[in-house]
Amino acid sequence: MPQPPVAPLPSPRVLTQPIPMELLTADAAVAIDTTVSYTSRDPHALTIVFHLLGEDPVVWRVDREMVLAGSLTATGAGEVHLRPAPDGRLLLRLGPAGHCAMVRCDQEGLARLVRDTFALVPQGTEERHIDWQPLLASLRR
Repeated sequence: MPQPPVAPLPSPRVLTQPIPMELLTADAAVAIDTTVSYTSRDPHALTIVFHLLGEDPVVWRVDREMVLAGSLTATGAGEVHLRPAPDGRLLLRLGPAGHCAMVRCDQEGLARLVRDTFALVPQGTEERHIDWQPLLASLRR
C-alpha cells in the first residue's frame, strides 16, 4: 500500500546557554556548572545538564511550558517540580520525594531562553518539528 507523502521537516535548530545554578543543601548553596539546551527536534523539552566535578554529568529534561508556569506559581508532576523563590529566582525540585535535589537558578535567564525556544518553534507547531519516521518504521515491523 503506497504511503502518503510526508512534508519535509524544517531544519533542526538548537539553542545552548550556560545558566548558573546552585544545589541547595541544609548547610549551603553550592554553585553547579550547568548548561541548558533546546533542540527543535524535541520541541517540548529543555535539557538541563549539571556538570559535576569528576563525575558524569547529570541530565534532566524539563517541559518548556512547565518552566514558564513554574516562574509564576508552583507547578510540577512526578519528579519535576518548579516554583518561584521569594528572592525572585526559580526553585527546581528534581527527583522522587524524599530523595530529591533542590536547585535554584536565575529565573530571568532561564525564562529568556524559554522565550527564545518559542521564537524557534511557536506553541502549537511542535509536531511539525518531530521526526516521526523512526517510530512509524518500528511499528510497521
